[in-house]
Amino acid sequence: MSESFLYVIGAGCLIVLLILAFGIGQFGRGGAEGAKRSNKLMQARIAAQLGVVILVVIFVALRKSGN
Repeated sequence: MSESFLYVIGAGCLIVLLILAFGIGQFGRGGAEGAKRSNKLMQARIAAQLGVVILVVIFVALRKSGN
């Protein structure tokens, strides 16, 4: 169970990294449209990052309880 949970956490981290990279790329393009897309991508990154943090907390709690 813990190995598969670690894979899910790793995949979540990768997703956060990809969203961050795309958001920075959009910001670099400039213009009002690029800034708007970059802002939306950064909002999505925050949500994805929150999900990964919650998964890490659950993982640590399960490890402490011995499950």
